[in-house]
Amino acid sequence: MNYSKVNNIVGWICFLIATLTYVLTLEPSASFWDCGEFIASAFRMQVVHQPGAPLFLMIQRFFSIFATGDLTKIAYWMNVGSAVSSGATILFLFWTITALAKKTVLKAGEELTTGKLISIMGAGAVGALAYTFSDSFWFSAVESEVYAQSSLFTAIVFWAILKWEAHADEPRADRWLLFIAYIMGLSIGIHLLNLLTIPALAFIYYFKRTDKATTSGIIKTLIVGILILAVIQYGIIQYLVSFGAYFDLFFVNTLGMGFGTGVLFFAVLLIGALVWGIRYSIQHQKKLLNLGLISTVLIIFGYASFSMIIIRAKADPNLNNSAPKDAFSFLSYLNREQYGDRPLGYGPNYNSERTGVTEGKTIWRKGKDKYEVAGKKTDYEYSNNTLLPRMYSDDPKHAAFYKEWMHLDDSKNPNLVDNVGFLASYQIGYMYMRYFFWNFVGRQNDEQGQGSGFEGEWISGIKPIDAMLRGDQSHLPPSTVDNKAYNRFFFLPLILGIIGALWHFKRNQKDAGVVGLLFFFTGIAIVLYLNQKPLEPRERDYAYVGSFYAFAIWIGLGALAIKEWVFKKVSPTAGAIGATVIGLLAAPVIMAEQGWDDHDRSTKLVPHDIALDYLQSCAPNAILFTYGDNDTYPLWYIQEVENVRPDVRIVNLSLFDTDWYINGLRQKQNESAPLPISMKPEQYVQGERDVMPYDDYKIAGSVELKNVVDLLLSNDESDKVPMQDGTKSNFLPTKNLKITIDPKQVVSTGTVPAADAAKIASEMDWKFNKGYVTKGTLAMFDILAHNNWKRPIYFASTVPSEQYNGLDKYLYSEGLALRLLPLKADTTASEDRPEQLNTPVLYNNVMNKFKWGNMKTAKYLDPQSSDDTFIFTNIFSSLTGSLIKDGKIDEAKKVIDKYYAVMPDKFFGIRTVVVKFYMAENLYKLGETARANDILDKSGDYINKELNYLADISQSKGLTGSQNIQTGLYYLDRMIKTSKAAGQDKLSDKLQKTFNSLESRLSMFFPQQGPQQ
Repeated sequence: MNYSKVNNIVGWICFLIATLTYVLTLEPSASFWDCGEFIASAFRMQVVHQPGAPLFLMIQRFFSIFATGDLTKIAYWMNVGSAVSSGATILFLFWTITALAKKTVLKAGEELTTGKLISIMGAGAVGALAYTFSDSFWFSAVESEVYAQSSLFTAIVFWAILKWEAHADEPRADRWLLFIAYIMGLSIGIHLLNLLTIPALAFIYYFKRTDKATTSGIIKTLIVGILILAVIQYGIIQYLVSFGAYFDLFFVNTLGMGFGTGVLFFAVLLIGALVWGIRYSIQHQKKLLNLGLISTVLIIFGYASFSMIIIRAKADPNLNNSAPKDAFSFLSYLNREQYGDRPLGYGPNYNSERTGVTEGKTIWRKGKDKYEVAGKKTDYEYSNNTLLPRMYSDDPKHAAFYKEWMHLDDSKNPNLVDNVGFLASYQIGYMYMRYFFWNFVGRQNDEQGQGSGFEGEWISGIKPIDAMLRGDQSHLPPSTVDNKAYNRFFFLPLILGIIGALWHFKRNQKDAGVVGLLFFFTGIAIVLYLNQKPLEPRERDYAYVGSFYAFAIWIGLGALAIKEWVFKKVSPTAGAIGATVIGLLAAPVIMAEQGWDDHDRSTKLVPHDIALDYLQSCAPNAILFTYGDNDTYPLWYIQEVENVRPDVRIVNLSLFDTDWYINGLRQKQNESAPLPISMKPEQYVQGERDVMPYDDYKIAGSVELKNVVDLLLSNDESDKVPMQDGTKSNFLPTKNLKITIDPKQVVSTGTVPAADAAKIASEMDWKFNKGYVTKGTLAMFDILAHNNWKRPIYFASTVPSEQYNGLDKYLYSEGLALRLLPLKADTTASEDRPEQLNTPVLYNNVMNKFKWGNMKTAKYLDPQSSDDTFIFTNIFSSLTGSLIKDGKIDEAKKVIDKYYAVMPDKFFGIRTVVVKFYMAENLYKLGETARANDILDKSGDYINKELNYLADISQSKGLTGSQNIQTGLYYLDRMIKTSKAAGQDKLSDKLQKTFNSLESRLSMFFPQQGPQQ
């Protein structure tokens, strides 16, 4: 059997193994984070968040066809699209490894023996399957996100340059380079990871076209590679659009022509220049120029997938993020301007003082007939700037983190050394190497790591080594050993990869250098470019899968090194088989065995069902305010794709400050009528009423909200205050606001039942909780002032309380949403006031409407899903307590039975102890003593193991975990008192002994700790 046939067969076997793995473990519906938005947008061809992924959406739309009209299967088939893309990535990785292995072990003209064939195929299988089961890649392979397809296009490009290299001396071999250019252009419509392969590709070209590499040649090649990367990243992706936008500005504002004529003229000019250049290169036999120009054309062809963004934006779909309908809004969209900038080479520290403001470029917006000035881009000037500013965020939480991590006092102004130290220890050491070790050494658990030393760390499974790094590991806690992400690889994949890298550099330094360059640019270079702030909302390991891909190449080549170094004295065939078996056992087999249970999402429906529950918490035609990714994107999915509750209007408060988003809210969407927003577009367009100050006019009493809205929208100069820059702005003259209530209207709209009419307040008065009014807050005020209770208004339970704008005392829980009700307010201080429930509605939702995402039976719950168990347990507990208070004991017991039927009997961290404690209190009140005892007994055991582990690592490594210790001891003390009050002396005594033991032990390290009343 010839080499090509074997190479193809084994490669496709690896593809099948990978694809089958991913299909068996993929999530059956939408996942958390961006997936819901991507699925909804792909299904209806809508516009996702900046900078867009149009080709990804079109490919996923293709996979949705296989659902054959079943809306509940759309997400599943799009997830299959990611699984197939990831399987194809493994196929091209296999072919890449075998190409590199063949180059290294088989000399020109040498016969391919059976032993060498097995060695090469074995290397490919070991490396490809190791990457198949690597943590970060597997995670992205089973959900509808861009990273699977991004990895595929990256794999294709690197494989294609090796194909070019193998055929470079043949006629027309440069077609492979043109193929690479086109794939790169296409990949821009998915993700930009692909572009980071360019420096490595440049070296393959250089080494192939140069007889003898020189130091100067290597330096020049590196510079050229980075320049090509910059030309594509900035010249093609950004400046082509920028030139088109400014051409359009000239044609529209100066020549008086229609919108788009300047773009059209620039396009004709660009096409003409490229055609002339290509003809010139052919006529004058300029081969490199011809190759460069045709490559540029193909990159632009691929990049043209972004035309879908503009076409669909002009159609005003429901999801139209940034509404990039014209040249300047499209330019802003591509430049990710809504996310702001970060300093890279030079800038401020977290404690640098602002000394002034500099005006930058003009911000343009599309007007009725011309482009209008929306303002100027401004940048702050700072004192105490530094090179490589890594600790730059002045957010108080970030500043506190910087100081704690780097052991800086308040008087210290970080210098270059401090910033490089933070780069090395946190941004590289913690936010990259930790992820790298997750994939190839092992993982402690799936808790999000914030530098505590006992959550989300890497761990090997070799206890002496782990103890040296993490502290005493002799009594590992349930949060580790019971966590399905407790994966131990014993360093084996890492060691195999290091062996492969050393062997590769020894045998073929040029190729090894190319792989090393790929590893650097898709890993450390991304770290340098992203300049991450601390305390990210989620782990970011998915950003670095390209470097893990490169390392997997070396894992595969490690099998060749084992054969060459270990099996010298056996036959080549036996040595090849032995090395392959060892390689498979050391990497893919152990990685698959350890990783399967924490990547198997096949039975989890939490994002799907919690989205449904959010919407089912709302009355008909409701307005639901949300805030973050996970209380918005799943809802977009289930509404836009499955058509669940199309009457509810979802309003994301994070987007509410933008004119394009308010425009969408003023339109009918699905079965939801336009929102009652009285503002005209010219009153809230970009640059108008972005932020308005509070200026206390000492007004007595509360002011009607309609009057405040009218004042904020007034164009009368006397209704404005002067600003520091010389302009005038609308302002808020008081924080004391009110809405006068018409009880008949409230009852007639069904907001409050007629039986509760006596509870209706004559007016809702509240104190606004901010020192300024943003455009989004003004829009919310507008809705509140003009809704007249015709549409129910809700806040998602996950919305931060500061976003309630002071309305807290009028919000009543009906499940996963808090309803705004004009009831007489509880005057109890907010910190003492019990949670307000609309108990009858909440009971109906919990018992009859809500679904539970298979929480109790799912094979694996990811951290976001386990977080939702806290939310639901709290809902069950609060509802039970309210029913007990109202004397509805039978209903309370039914709620308890429902809880035990649908919620998992498992601890997901100390927070589970907290929510279960309140459930236990209710169980005692209901006479469910056995169940209450069981909860407290298990909770006490959990606290004991967790806190003893913290004491162990504190004694050996000085890691405190003080928050968990405080919480654990506080609730353990309350458990003692609660069980004793319930007459459960045996349990109380047991818990007391646990408490005494922990207090005695922990006082050695935390003398200030103890129960807090």
